[in-house]
Amino acid sequence: MKKMLNGLAVLTLTMAFALPAAANDFEPQIKEFYNSTVKAWLTDPAVIEAIKAQNGETSGFDAAKIDTLDKQWRAEAKAGSGPLVDKVSANPLSAWLKAKKEEAGGKIAEAFVMDAKGLNVGLSDLTSDYMQGDEGKHQKTYGSGGDALFIDEVEFDESSGAFQSQMSATISDGGKPIGAITIGVNVEKL
Repeated sequence: MKKMLNGLAVLTLTMAFALPAAANDFEPQIKEFYNSTVKAWLTDPAVIEAIKAQNGETSGFDAAKIDTLDKQWRAEAKAGSGPLVDKVSANPLSAWLKAKKEEAGGKIAEAFVMDAKGLNVGLSDLTSDYMQGDEGKHQKTYGSGGDALFIDEVEFDESSGAFQSQMSATISDGGKPIGAITIGVNVEKL
């Protein structure tokens, strides 16, 4: 019954807002938000140093190690806490991202930074998985080079209760990609 009510709520919101289904309809506003707000974050020392430190720790991780960590993260995320989730969500970069989300006045539904492997370095809100490296948000940014910007489709996000599009960008240090950032943009607030 709850899923049915959630489905009806999504349908009602879609009809009420008459929101388009693709991010391209919001792309100009999302790019403006990126240029006016998010782009400066990509060179902030808090972001760069956190990614470099984690890259130093994770550079030798193989697929089996990453899979083990991802399974641990998923279990801890479901429980709401655990050593790995707590380590990331309580670190200084996560506090910085939470402050940036708050400053954005509702435009940001979530924000997280990934290392070179696609593993979470910091986050404003708990993600369902630890490994983002197999997803477009990492492959189409870090995997594409220094100035890559990827804007995904608009989707209803049940956890935030809002229509959002994920905007992702490469983070570089000295012109060399070191990680990526993803911002869940609440398109209703643009």
